[in-house]
Amino acid sequence: MSSKDLIDFLLLRDYNVLMVVLGTVILGGSAALVGSFSFLRKQSLIGDAIAHSILPGIVLAFLISGSKNPLFLMIGALISGWLSISLINAIVNRSKLKTDAAIAIALSFFFGVGIVLLTYAQHNSEGNMTGLDQYLFGKAASMNSLDVQLFALMAIVLFFFIIIFKRAFILISFDREFAISKGLNVRFYEWLLSSLTILAIALGIQAVGMILMAALIITPAASARQWTNKMGLFMGLTVLFGMIAGYFGSFLSYTAPQMPTGPWIVMVLSFITLISVIFAPEKGIVSRQRKKRKNQQKILIENVLKSFYHIGETKKEIDVKRSPLELNVKLQTEIKRVIKGLSILERKKQVVRVGESWALTTEGITESRRIVRLHRLWELYLTKKMLIDPSFVHHDAEAIEHVITPEIEFQLTKELDNPEIDPHHSRIPKIRT
Repeated sequence: MSSKDLIDFLLLRDYNVLMVVLGTVILGGSAALVGSFSFLRKQSLIGDAIAHSILPGIVLAFLISGSKNPLFLMIGALISGWLSISLINAIVNRSKLKTDAAIAIALSFFFGVGIVLLTYAQHNSEGNMTGLDQYLFGKAASMNSLDVQLFALMAIVLFFFIIIFKRAFILISFDREFAISKGLNVRFYEWLLSSLTILAIALGIQAVGMILMAALIITPAASARQWTNKMGLFMGLTVLFGMIAGYFGSFLSYTAPQMPTGPWIVMVLSFITLISVIFAPEKGIVSRQRKKRKNQQKILIENVLKSFYHIGETKKEIDVKRSPLELNVKLQTEIKRVIKGLSILERKKQVVRVGESWALTTEGITESRRIVRLHRLWELYLTKKMLIDPSFVHHDAEAIEHVITPEIEFQLTKELDNPEIDPHHSRIPKIRT
């Protein structure tokens, strides 16, 4: 691809390129927006079911009207899509089958009927079938100004209804039973949301095809969910990712004309999802692994400090130097982990090295007292307030001592009336200030 071609694309000098880019960007953003609610309602496969179920409606509309008028085909698609939703709901409500099974049944039934009708039409329509196959695989490169206007109108309709009914849609997506208890007409809002989803899919399949439309509905939401827990930001990112996929999918298709636009859009979405799953700051694999290592390190160094205290408590010499081997008698782990923990504590200035041994600093003594205090407070709470036998509380306290905050410590101390002795008759350390 020459620099001139790149500049021509970026500046959208070519009319056909302009139509394709506008159409895919609008479609990507609007389909992703309505798909965000399907994702939140844990109905990720519903888009796939609707997309496949639309085929028989399109073919029947063609056979009945004898025309490929987009309006007739769209009416057929909407009716067929609604019949598939009705079938799914009927199966779920009137049988013991789960939603995923109902979706699979509806998808396979409607798509099978669609293929049968498509085959029949190919043999009986005297060559007038040209163009219908684009609903299977999509053909974004053939979009014109009328298609773009339809996508823009659809986007306006979707955004209007979602802005007006946003709170109701969010409520039924997160907690349907609570929405019912609040007096919301849940059936109406579910019907409206399903209608918007069917509309988005019915219009969008001519660009990316029914086989790939499910990805355009769900994948942007799945990516956005990795980045935030805030609903507003989640919906904004969902729309942004859908629009980015539409733009760069068009660009990649422009650079490789032999490749259709639809698959490239899905490939860009898949790449965005992969980046989100790996690098998102809170839920990404890298972030979670970093947090896991940080937590493991915190547990290790606190256990090392606790070992210092326990040995010192027994020998009544907390500030005396200890060897890694002596500390490991309490820790019962690999000696290299003890040494690793001591090295970290040395950087934190909580221990100091003395020859081949280590000793607590003043800061280290304070920290070791705090950890043992939290452990023993929790043991006492479990025995006094939860009425658990003292012999069963140690392992629970071993886990919880690392996450007790100062606020929780204050509440424990208050609830237990500033105790001095734990359930095993050991003294609960006081924090010296």
